[in-house]
Amino acid sequence: MEYTLSMTFLTAMGVKSTLSVSGIKSTITDAEANALMDLIIAKNIFITTTGALSKKESAQLAERKVTKYDLA
Repeated sequence: MEYTLSMTFLTAMGVKSTLSVSGIKSTITDAEANALMDLIIAKNIFITTTGALSKKESAQLAERKVTKYDLA
């Protein structure tokens, strides 16, 4: 299984912006997701066309199953 954490923030202008990180462990907790979002806001690394990420809106963990086929 592959897991992706999608984090939605509000920018300085109040517009929603989503950042997704794949390869997340399936056991990530609410506290860990919150801490990651707080760190992203505090470090102010990501700037959008509507300003810096300034507030947490939501987060969700998505699970995706990938089946590879042998095409020999």
